Formats: sequence, C-alpha cells, structure tokens
Amino acid sequence: MQETRLTVRPATLADVPSLVELRLANAEAHLALDAGTYRVPQREAVARHFATMLADEAGPDGVLVAEADDGRVVGMVEVLPRPDPPEHQILRPEPSAQVHTVVLPDARGLGAGSALLRAAERWASARGITYLSAGIHHRNDGAVRFYSQHGYCDAGLSLGKNMN
Repeated sequence: MQETRLTVRPATLADVPSLVELRLANAEAHLALDAGTYRVPQREAVARHFATMLADEAGPDGVLVAEADDGRVVGMVEVLPRPDPPEHQILRPEPSAQVHTVVLPDARGLGAGSALLRAAERWASARGITYLSAGIHHRNDGAVRFYSQHGYCDAGLSLGKNMN
C-alpha cells in the first residue's frame, strides 16, 4: 500500500454522509461482537443526529474527521462532554468526556486512529476537559489494545442486571 497522508480536521455538514457510513460500519462490527447489546441504527436517524450536531457550531460536542489525501473521510472521533454530578451526589465534579473513535477497516494501520485520538485530546483540553474515557466492550480486543497503547487504562468496573 502506498503511503497515505492524513489530515485531521473538524467535521462539517458536508461530512454527514461519511459520518453516517462510519457509524453504520462501526455498528455492524459491534453487532458481530454482541448482538444482544448492539444494533444497527436507522441511516436517517444517524444522518439527523450528525446534521443537528454539526449545525450547532457552539454545541458542547466535538466531531473530528481523518481525511486521506484523496479527499476520502476514513475515520472520525466524537468527544462527548459529560455533565457534572448533581450537588447532592458524592462524586466530585471533574470536567470529563467520552471519546468514540472509528476508522474504516481498509484504512487501519495508517495512523488515522492515533491522529484522531491526539486531536480529540487537544480539543478536549482546550475546553477545560481533564478526563477522557472510552467505553469499550470487553470483547473488542482491538479497541482495548488501541486505547491502552494511548495511555487509557481500566478505570473501574461497571455492573448491571438485565431485568427482563
């Protein structure tokens, strides 16, 4: 494969079709991991979500894309700030956000994921965010390995109970 140069930039409304494809490809991959947990959302709902998010330039969320030198969007990262806990709870407030990184399978190994994650960290830091988390399904070995290589570590245990 010849060397591909990547540019990471903020997503625009023109990127919505690419963002939809990335989200749907990611959904298919997650569905294969655990069909009881994941689903493939409706294309129209994903398009509305990104169009609304990107139309609100002052909104709290960030979406960055990795664009190959041929103009194709090959990856994205979303930075989704979390609200502080209410005053009555015991957790101390800490400006935090979740990151979600997606790279098309044929673009993996080009450094897009790493470039996106570094850009997301800069984006978050510039907005006063001091803690990032990545909610990874334990069976997603590739994602666990990727985030671990970038300094993300096990941050606790989340327990749940299905009431069905």
